[in-house]
Amino acid sequence: MKHVCPFCKGKLEQGTTTFTVDLEFGVVVVRETPALICSLCGADWITDDVAAELEKVVERARKNHLMIEVSHWQHTLATVA
Repeated sequence: MKHVCPFCKGKLEQGTTTFTVDLEFGVVVVRETPALICSLCGADWITDDVAAELEKVVERARKNHLMIEVSHWQHTLATVA
């Protein structure tokens, strides 16, 4: 299956991105998150399975009312399992 960017029709290729979310009381940052990256415009897309893991990280930060949560994707996988 060929992945095409919905913005510019460029080719989506495996890469990484930095995922961030503002919780209003704090922020969550996950570096080196696997994503599909457009070779033309640079837009990044996170797959459903990666998004499911990121939701766990965000929920943990929300539950613990963390002001700042910064981690690396590989470390993230180890802590949400």
